[in-house]
Amino acid sequence: MPATTSCSLSFDLSSVPVTIKGFTRLRWKIVDLTPGEAGPCCLTLQLLMTERAAYRFNLASAAPRLFLRAGDSDTPEPHPSAITASQEVAAAWMDGEQCVLEVAMPLAIQAWIEAYLARHGEAPPEGRKKNARAPVAPGSCNHERDSHESPVPLVRAQA
Repeated sequence: MPATTSCSLSFDLSSVPVTIKGFTRLRWKIVDLTPGEAGPCCLTLQLLMTERAAYRFNLASAAPRLFLRAGDSDTPEPHPSAITASQEVAAAWMDGEQCVLEVAMPLAIQAWIEAYLARHGEAPPEGRKKNARAPVAPGSCNHERDSHESPVPLVRAQA
């Protein structure tokens, strides 16, 4: 079972001048997003097994999105370098002061991700991990025991 699956996406970028508090700057957006390599910009959307929970979260939202890393946030023009369907990955990019653009996820990509999740299974629920320890023989010394465990079974004394 492969750990990754990928798909090429082509798109173009468009800008709109926006004035905020007297300062005008360009707001960039993704346009003409389509599967394949036909557009002026092309990136590969790669699905990773470790991001399955994030893909499910995105697909379950009211409006699933794709996120594009577009270079440093202080550069005037975007330079697309990666695309993801994981909000967690996009958040990490923003934490690294990268510009992130978003676009509605096309239905074809939603179906492709659903098929990926069906084929590879949903991510296991995150929770407390159980500690799989070997059983300890009665009377043996085990210093790795939790403090709340008694080394010998407690027996109630009868009066």
